[in-house]
Amino acid sequence: MTGQPGEVPGDPGEVPGDPGKVPGQWHRLHPLSPLVRSGRAAVGVLAIVGISASGQFGRSGSHLFDWVLAALVVIAAVVNWLVTRWELDGATLRIETGLLRRDSRQLPVARIQAVDVVRPFLARALGLAELRVRLAGSSHADGRLAYLPEQAALDLRARLLAAHHGLDPATPEPGERILASVPNGRLVGSVLASGASLLIALLVAELVVILVFPGVLAATGSTFLVFLVTLVPMVWRRLATEYGFTLAQSPDGIRIRRGLLGTVAETIPLRRVQAVRMVEPVLWRPLGWCRLEIDVAGSPGRDHADGSGRMRKTLLPVGHREPAWQLMRLVIGADPPPLSPPPRRARRKAPLSYHFLAAGHDETSAMGVTGRLRKVTTWVPLEKVQSVRMVTGPVQRALSLATVHVDAAGRRVRAEFRDRPGGEAGQLAEELAALCRGARRRAAQPGASPAPAIPAQGRLPDADAARSPASRPGQRR
Repeated sequence: MTGQPGEVPGDPGEVPGDPGKVPGQWHRLHPLSPLVRSGRAAVGVLAIVGISASGQFGRSGSHLFDWVLAALVVIAAVVNWLVTRWELDGATLRIETGLLRRDSRQLPVARIQAVDVVRPFLARALGLAELRVRLAGSSHADGRLAYLPEQAALDLRARLLAAHHGLDPATPEPGERILASVPNGRLVGSVLASGASLLIALLVAELVVILVFPGVLAATGSTFLVFLVTLVPMVWRRLATEYGFTLAQSPDGIRIRRGLLGTVAETIPLRRVQAVRMVEPVLWRPLGWCRLEIDVAGSPGRDHADGSGRMRKTLLPVGHREPAWQLMRLVIGADPPPLSPPPRRARRKAPLSYHFLAAGHDETSAMGVTGRLRKVTTWVPLEKVQSVRMVTGPVQRALSLATVHVDAAGRRVRAEFRDRPGGEAGQLAEELAALCRGARRRAAQPGASPAPAIPAQGRLPDADAARSPASRPGQRR
């Protein structure tokens, strides 16, 4: 239902005091919001105008169309600001926008699942922030306020979360515990000790060849540019998005803060996690490093600008195995199941990956380990499983083997019991299907298992207690 301006006395564009503290009063976004919203597009248009005005590419004559296009970008951003307003009446956050096609959204505070604060580079320079509100059962940001003063965005976020938990808005927001942080030096080292390092080596070799043999410049210049264009964005994107990575736990879930130029502070409720993956690249294993990723419920879409809307999110960019195992336990809320390798005859079918293959399950979760050079461990809670299927290829049939896939929601999210004996695989598929039904029933019961507790020290210990299941005695069947 669209609110009428006459319902609220005064100009809805005026924001006396802190926005959101006066219930039932309409507020507008910050006056500099059009500058941030149109900043990237305006810079591109003005660059085209500048190039065309300089006489490059053979263009001449009037540049009226270019200037009109630049003006339209700015006008559209201003109009969007003029027709957008919001209010918080205690139980509902209402956001209205649109000129020709009016969009009026009512977001019940009781259904709020997460409130994220995003600060792109230009907004951060101007002291602004974007607020993204996600509701339960939604796959994208249901409400956006772009942009508010940074402190006002933080205050509004605290008020929304307090109202969601039934607390007094004046009550300070519950504290959070820091679980892990990534030193920037380790982050840089992990980028160099990865696939990017191979590109760097090739790029350096290419540069040496060009300098030593100038005559081959024409033949190798295009290759040099390909390496440059491929390497720089990839390395920069990872460094810029994962810089200052901090992981914490709060009553709302896992909180992630990251970013160099633009920063992102997002909350991931534990109930949205579909699976956890530990990735150990070959160049990282001598250093004892690994990377943690989580697959969350949702779909890629509107939140892709800063990488935060992807199905697969980074839980830990780079860290040691022991704290990583503790972190995986915290997210799943259980201990790892015992693992067992496939029979020896599976080596004939998978000679390069047999040394990694292992899998196991218990009443709450399933885990599979795969990989050739890069070891990948996938841990899936059984209550999140969407299907259990058994696949047998021609080579597997000749060796009386089969693979059981435990699929969770998402693209290629599964734990694999790869190359198991044929008879055992059929029984395993039936057993897993029954366990999944039982896990879903238990999860649907009132008072289902809460999130696991945080260590008393607030950080994950680098201790033998976090040892991986494959490294503990008595864990193979």
